[in-house]
Amino acid sequence: MTTTAPPRPPAAPQPPARPSAAARARGLWLRWWRRLTAMRTAIVLLFLLALAAIPGSLLPQRSLSQNAVRQYYADHPTLAPVLDRLWAFDVFGSPWFAAVYLLLFVSLVGCVVPRLAEHVRALRAAPPPAPRRLHRLPDSDELATPLPGPAALDVVEEELRVRRYRVVRRTGAAGPELSAERGRLKETGNILFHLSLLALLLGLAGGKLWGYEGSILVTEGRGFCNAFQQYDTHSSGALVDSSDLTPLCVDLVDFEATYEEDLTAATFTADITYGGPDEEGVPTTIGVNDPLRLDGDRVYVTGHGYAPRFTVTLPDGTAFTDVSAPFLPTDQTTMSSEGALKLPDLGAGAEDQLALEGFFAPTGLVQGGLLTSIDPQPLNPQVAIRAFEGYLGLDSGLPQSVYSLDRSQIERGRLTEVGGANLSVGETLTLPDGTAVTFTGVDQFAALQLSHDPGQVWVLGSSIALLAGLLALLLVRRERFFARATPAPGGGTVLSVGSLTRGGGESATSFAEWTDRLRAALDERSPTPPPASPGGPNAEPEVPPRDR
Repeated sequence: MTTTAPPRPPAAPQPPARPSAAARARGLWLRWWRRLTAMRTAIVLLFLLALAAIPGSLLPQRSLSQNAVRQYYADHPTLAPVLDRLWAFDVFGSPWFAAVYLLLFVSLVGCVVPRLAEHVRALRAAPPPAPRRLHRLPDSDELATPLPGPAALDVVEEELRVRRYRVVRRTGAAGPELSAERGRLKETGNILFHLSLLALLLGLAGGKLWGYEGSILVTEGRGFCNAFQQYDTHSSGALVDSSDLTPLCVDLVDFEATYEEDLTAATFTADITYGGPDEEGVPTTIGVNDPLRLDGDRVYVTGHGYAPRFTVTLPDGTAFTDVSAPFLPTDQTTMSSEGALKLPDLGAGAEDQLALEGFFAPTGLVQGGLLTSIDPQPLNPQVAIRAFEGYLGLDSGLPQSVYSLDRSQIERGRLTEVGGANLSVGETLTLPDGTAVTFTGVDQFAALQLSHDPGQVWVLGSSIALLAGLLALLLVRRERFFARATPAPGGGTVLSVGSLTRGGGESATSFAEWTDRLRAALDERSPTPPPASPGGPNAEPEVPPRDR
């Protein structure tokens, strides 16, 4: 008796091999890269960039106005330090703004470059074949014509080429057919829009890296040269060196401000001369919206104010004539201003220095013992000053404002108030040691800003191209038209037509009007049938009278 071995149980399925760490990392990278370069991600990042720029528009920025930031600190002493830790006063230089900026740039590059290559291939490709079922298109119809199929398609092709369609004839499985399209400019506009946005980001980044700007208060009769050491405040890109600055000097000859009846400023104009350090200055006039434009440089007027003049006469008769300092406006309506004049070289030692701190009123009026101004024009200039003697601390190595005294020196007793008075032009304050301080008049100063932005032309061209691409994207219609000729049962041809339209505004010619025009063109090309007999097709022919 033969015995058979029991069947072996089926082998257990082997688990799939686990991918290597490198393969998993590569897969994770590809997934995140696809998400980052998706158009939806680019739109979200663009929205976040616009959202991140809002604090830079609502809050004062250090790069534009240090004084405005200091005033915000004074008005909001609790909130300002918190906002400062979040870079709210340096929004456009903050790490989080730069992160969104760079992510948007990478997303646009990864999104646009493949689409550009695909669009170039599409421009070279012929229109696609006609769909098998034309009646499923959004717009379709059938036209009967006695013309043969090729002749009917000739009529359609002629009408389409007149309307600047690209036309391709083919022989399909169901008969001769035609494919046509136009509106490739729509996708070109889409690509141009995104490429221009990339160029715009590059231009802005280039302007930040290679650009610089500086602000300075210049009194009439004085000037400055383009050097970081001369500016009150300045900022520069990471790739800017002091040797890269344009050799330019500007002198303020005269400044004039005009006002409306309600005392609001109407115009600011500054007569200046400009040129190289060793060149004779070229005269010109600039205004708030009319800057000095040079190759890559702009000189703007951003504000103005007053600089009271004083003559200080020491007890030994030594006189310092018409020394002045800009007083910063505290009220733009009346141009009431505050400032300080520091005179460290008057005394014999460091503890014998003199400083004047005061309030200037262009049109002064004393009310209740306090000096105030009632008009921004210098109709009756007056100044309320306090004189201090002692050590100013200018050589201590610690920074201090040139527009105010160091309060710590006063608190420590190293600066002592020795006198004060309200002065009109020509009046004198005499100090206990015999020093005489005379208010001799007032000059005007202009707040000038020199900006160098090498990306301005690039940004302008990118903005124009971006607008052109957006207009093409919104206004151009992408249209495809298909036609197929099949024999009619009773002779002639049945022309099946269909249209597919995407984007753009409403078409000037609807599909129904288009088919009506096409039907009329087919009728014009059709052979004219012979006229029917009056008695119908079965009537006997009429016999001439001579044959009756």
